[in-house]
Amino acid sequence: MKIIKPVFTIAISLLLISCLGFSKKEETTNQKAIYVPTESTEIAYFASGCFWCVEAIFESVHGVEEAVSGYAGGHTKNPTYESSNTGKTGHAETVAVYYNPKEVSFETLVTVYFGSHDPTTVNGQHPDYGSQYRSIAFYQNDAEKKIIENTIATLNKEKYNGKIATEVTQFTKFYKAEEYHQDFEKRNPNQSYIKAVSIPRLNKFKSKFPELLKDSEH
Repeated sequence: MKIIKPVFTIAISLLLISCLGFSKKEETTNQKAIYVPTESTEIAYFASGCFWCVEAIFESVHGVEEAVSGYAGGHTKNPTYESSNTGKTGHAETVAVYYNPKEVSFETLVTVYFGSHDPTTVNGQHPDYGSQYRSIAFYQNDAEKKIIENTIATLNKEKYNGKIATEVTQFTKFYKAEEYHQDFEKRNPNQSYIKAVSIPRLNKFKSKFPELLKDSEH
């Protein structure tokens, strides 16, 4: 006799391995170390799914000093994790990447960005779906915009057959996420989503771009 799994059981299973299903009760007590940028530090902003994954990927890259999880691209002020997850704020989970331009270029960061997620997915990165998980490459000047657009044009022609859904958006404001989200992957290695999604995504990136990694990440 075939047994049909109840719908609510399936829903609970999905939440256990999704960014949305996080419970603050799971957070660790360790706080993220205080980071102080230098005079030469520049910041780039990218959204490509759950910010726990994106933050960990960029922090593994040589020349990146820090990555901070937050929200950007929306129309409401002071978004929170809860309000962002309704999909009504317009914001996407975004990571602010603090980097040394003498060690890594914005163009390389764009390569990291497009090489570490599926830019053809509309409103989501598996297993997280909704406008808060959409793909957005933010630019702060014409030079950055040109780099992003040229990269998209090349990838659309050579790999994605014109299917890239990434939004190219002028940066306006970044809202830092709650403290318990910062360095979430490093501080919660045994959390179900981290083990099932974040770590595999990070390892896939590392195997694809070993030449871009910090020495400590090899």
